[in-house]
Amino acid sequence: MSSFVDRRLNPKNKSAVNRQRFLKRFHTQIRRAVADAISKRSVTDIESGEKVRIPSRDTSEPYFKHGPGGRREMVHPGNQKFVTGDRVARPEGGGGKGGGQGDDSTEGSDDFVFELTREEFLDYFFEDLELPNLVKTQLAREETPKSVRAGFTSDGVPANLHVLRSLRGALARRTALSGPYRREKLALEEELEALLPETDGNRTRIAVLREEIEALQRKIDAVPFIDTFDLRYRSRVQLPAPTSKAVMFCVMDVSGSMDQAKKDLAKRFFLLLYLFLRRNYDRIDVVFIRHHTIAQEVDEETFFYSRESGGTVVSSALNLMRDVIRDRYPAREWNIYGAQASDGDNWPEDSGKCHAILSDEIMPSVQYYAYIEINNDNRQGLWAEYEKVEEAWPNFAMRAIYDASEIYPVFRELFQKQQA
Repeated sequence: MSSFVDRRLNPKNKSAVNRQRFLKRFHTQIRRAVADAISKRSVTDIESGEKVRIPSRDTSEPYFKHGPGGRREMVHPGNQKFVTGDRVARPEGGGGKGGGQGDDSTEGSDDFVFELTREEFLDYFFEDLELPNLVKTQLAREETPKSVRAGFTSDGVPANLHVLRSLRGALARRTALSGPYRREKLALEEELEALLPETDGNRTRIAVLREEIEALQRKIDAVPFIDTFDLRYRSRVQLPAPTSKAVMFCVMDVSGSMDQAKKDLAKRFFLLLYLFLRRNYDRIDVVFIRHHTIAQEVDEETFFYSRESGGTVVSSALNLMRDVIRDRYPAREWNIYGAQASDGDNWPEDSGKCHAILSDEIMPSVQYYAYIEINNDNRQGLWAEYEKVEEAWPNFAMRAIYDASEIYPVFRELFQKQQA
């Protein structure tokens, strides 16, 4: 059985193995710090690193110490109070190990602070999350090429040179080519050693042997240490790999009732979703739809930062989502997901249309649909209609958000991994 120890260093010249061990040990504290950081961040710096603060008491190492009881003899210089046989009372507060009350004259211990990198922050940020009900409804017609190892080849670029395999081949070649010369040389050296010391009778034979040994040595030295024939390069080939296809629809209300604070909460939720999808799924499309009285399919920049607003007709966005699914994402080939954010304000006659479109045309095609209602205490109209959808369809979920601190918990609740 072989074991490998990774001694590589990270760019800051610190052991990456020790850092991973440290992150694993303080996993709970780091998760808590990451969750707290989400509620305090703006949209623009949501995916940067984070400073994690760990109380110093949590970083202490375990140690052994003597327990209470037993008999010990000690000599205290300058003792004028006790004599042999007196009992010494135990000091209050556990012997000064932090059990007593602090005062103004004592110095507190600082918390331990370290920096999480961007990648580490996002790892903790999206830990234990996944798209619910992801299934391979049908393999993609265009198979994704996947690079796989295909042994070694004698031609290639220097970057793919396999040094160990090349040296191994060179050693085998040198052994094969110089082996007969070495064996013959060894036999001549043994004969020469038997004839020594040199005398008049064997001087001629010794001279001949020495010449033959030198000739064989020149032949052995003529074999190159490494030749272009010995070079071996790593070979990789592209093989078709079938993949399942998924698409996420992000639907956001940008009507006049959605003030800047509400839009900021919606943007935070969708930005979390967008980062989550891009980080965890290679083959996934994201469709951004924003609506007021009319709905538009827009790009990422327009979706997050455009200031356009107007009235509210939620059904326009659902109709557009339905049309896009029909035109570009047939349900038999794609795993379809939807996420919608709104303040719940809608024309009364339009809320019933939303219920009908969702129940009859969208929910049968999607794997999962999440609705987020922002800062709305008077949950009527759209919320009431969506409650009917939730009762009828188990793959529909709805939650309410009132401030930034609730976005991350709700996001994790909606997209947490399901138990097998």
